Amino acid sequence: MDLDLQGKLALVSGSTAGIGRAIAASLAREGARVIVNGRSQSSVDEAMAALGSAGHGAQIYGFAGDLSSAPVAQSLALRHPNVEILINNLGIFEPKPFEEITDSDWLRFFEVNVLSGVRLARLFLPAMKRANWGRIIFISSESGVQIPAEMIHYGMTKTAQLAVARGIAESVAGTGITVNSVLPGPTNSRGVGEFVQALAKAENKTFEQFETEFFRNVRPTSLIKRFASPEEVATLVTYVASPLSSATTGAALRVDGGVIKSAF
Repeated sequence: MDLDLQGKLALVSGSTAGIGRAIAASLAREGARVIVNGRSQSSVDEAMAALGSAGHGAQIYGFAGDLSSAPVAQSLALRHPNVEILINNLGIFEPKPFEEITDSDWLRFFEVNVLSGVRLARLFLPAMKRANWGRIIFISSESGVQIPAEMIHYGMTKTAQLAVARGIAESVAGTGITVNSVLPGPTNSRGVGEFVQALAKAENKTFEQFETEFFRNVRPTSLIKRFASPEEVATLVTYVASPLSSATTGAALRVDGGVIKSAF
């Protein structure tokens, strides 16, 4: 299917690995021009080389910098002022008992996971309004609906993203701009994969053994009973980023493997 993304300029924050990189690759395959972002120049260069060698044939740009910083976000907007598709994927997670989550932890998570997307949306929305077309997508999580006891501060930020996305969607009602959230479930991204591998090794188990026990004991409501792949998440995001999704806005779209036990 042609998603009509040829030549569209897309920014995927935090896209040198995991879900972000899979989204960047998927958009590139559809012909979009993609800005790859990571904190270090080396990680950006490596991701760009990998995307280029995959033969997508699209234009790939790189921007190294921490987009949770307001001056860095401003610098990106000055370099690429006409972003048409904004994928707010930048995020951090960290299992930690509630009593040990400090004020600085709460502020750090909010700055990275929420304010980074808020700032980028604020920077690029004026150009989208002038063109009367745009896509803004927040990569939230099933943890925004089912707050995990092991990382409440992370869950809080993912809930906040849902509110921000819906609010922005309301503010651009009647235009050609759509704003949505996508909620992945447990996904075998680089960060999660490394974390799970470390836990499995500590318990002298294989990844597959740990995965089976995780979905039996920790996420028993999962219907697929496995970690999703970043590419499975990217497929939905790419469609929502396309002109074909023009009637989908203000929505919280789940690619959670059925973890959220609700029909709505």
